[in-house]
Amino acid sequence: MSERTAPSLSKLDALLPLIAELPSSPTATHLTEDAKALRRAVAAFHMEAIRFRMHSVDRLIHAAGDPAGLRPAFEDVRQALESAGFHTRSHTAP
Repeated sequence: MSERTAPSLSKLDALLPLIAELPSSPTATHLTEDAKALRRAVAAFHMEAIRFRMHSVDRLIHAAGDPAGLRPAFEDVRQALESAGFHTRSHTAP
């Protein structure tokens, strides 16, 4: 872990328990796996994997019905990554 990734990893560590609280479903299982893969990508400083996993986790949160608390926690992760200079989107947001 570096100074650059520490805030993002901390935000991911806050997001993961929220995901673990979701009712069991295929979407929740996939979301858990992708969020853990996102954490590994951040820890490994893997830019392309970060962008890919951010998209996947974002999509799965939406597919899960945007459960309370997940969206703000996910956006905290996005903000921390973007503040550290990581690109979390394949294009510039409007």
